[in-house]
Amino acid sequence: MKSAYFLVAFALLAFASSFVSAYDPSPLQDFCVGINDTKNGVFVNGKFCKDPKLVVAEDFFFSGFDKPGNTSNAVGSAVTQASVEQFLGLNTLGVSLARIDYAPKGGLNPPHTHPRGTEILVVQEGTLYVGFVSSNSDGNRFFTKVLNKGDIFVFPIGMIHFQLNIGETPAVAIAGFSSQNPGLIVIADAVFGSNPHINPDVLTKAFMLDKNDIKYLQSHF
Repeated sequence: MKSAYFLVAFALLAFASSFVSAYDPSPLQDFCVGINDTKNGVFVNGKFCKDPKLVVAEDFFFSGFDKPGNTSNAVGSAVTQASVEQFLGLNTLGVSLARIDYAPKGGLNPPHTHPRGTEILVVQEGTLYVGFVSSNSDGNRFFTKVLNKGDIFVFPIGMIHFQLNIGETPAVAIAGFSSQNPGLIVIADAVFGSNPHINPDVLTKAFMLDKNDIKYLQSHF
């Protein structure tokens, strides 16, 4: 009788394990539309893999984080990425990095989201005011902190977040991501600078602004 119970328990465990292992991989680009004609199929969910026999040490090496980014732009920040697009050795490893430079007195990495990755930020130089907003179901709570050199803050996957340099000197941070291609949606660019533009009637009602204000904002993106 005990052996029968053991066999039933083992069968249930094996059945449950099949569901655990049979999962869909996370998307590594914005979309990957299925196609029946493989002659026209170019992309996969990620990158094609190099023949392992041809892999060399250089494939796992990236250089460039020692060079400051150019922050002479409208928002006063620059991002140097080391995702799979720049660093092919990251393919299938589920991680990536970025260096972020901020101009003094207001350099901003504007509100944005990473749809495919959590971000962990380490301040190397300067003082940053950072924060993220939780989802509607959580009441859109705002979590914020002032970070100094050596401090760390994490932005959960998909949450809208930002960093602002509130110091008198340039600031630098290194961001780590839980995806080889975390994606980036800058909120203002997406809402007011989409291609083509979103109908102003939609944004007028959504933001409770005058239509002329919406058109003015759209003209800047």
